[in-house]
Parts: sequence; structure tokens; C-alpha cells
Amino acid sequence: MKRLPDAEFEIMKTVWNTPAPMSVSAVAKKMDKEWKIQTLISLMNRLVDRGFIRTEKIDRERVYYPMITREDYLKFETGNFVKQYHESSFLSLVNTLYDNKDLTSEDIDGLLHWIQERRDG
Repeated sequence: MKRLPDAEFEIMKTVWNTPAPMSVSAVAKKMDKEWKIQTLISLMNRLVDRGFIRTEKIDRERVYYPMITREDYLKFETGNFVKQYHESSFLSLVNTLYDNKDLTSEDIDGLLHWIQERRDG
């Protein structure tokens, strides 16, 4: 899997929130961007080439299906982010997220609970 450019990620967010199969026009209607249909078709064809969606022709219309789940892509992106910017250190990530911010006791309790579940599980 490779990182998606921002435009393709925007399309995938719409694809993940649209029941499959979906047409280009259905995706266009749900997107916040006002791209020309041909631009959207080109970007969706790139997603087909990358293996994020698949396409087939039903009657006279081309429809699309997601091949990668949102959860799998977010795990991939987050893993790469932590590896690249935090040298694979979860503690470095947490420190960056909460640097100069006051953690509530509820935040700390939630994090401790999460850590304990992973340690025991």
C-alpha cells in the first residue's frame, strides 16, 4: 500500500461513506469539492490502478467498489507517521500530542486503561 495524495484521499473518504456499488456521479454528488466529472473519473482510475477501488460495467454504467477499508488505510498511514516522525516511538507521539497541554485525570485514566488492556491481552 502507498500513501494517497490529498485529492485521492478525499475521494476515498467519500467512497467509504457511500454504499457500494457507486457511480462517478454518486461520488460527485457527495463530495464537498466541485470537480469536473472527467477530473473525478481520472482520479478514480488512479485509485483503481493503485488497488484502492475496483470497477466494473453494469449495463451502460461503470460502478466502483472499495477494495481497502478506511480502518486498514488509517492503520497504514498512522504507522508510517509514527515511524517517520517519531522513530516508531508511541511515547514520542503521545508526548507531542500532549506537549504543553493539561491532561485531565480522565485522559490519564483512559490512557492507563488502554495500556493495561494491551499489556494483559
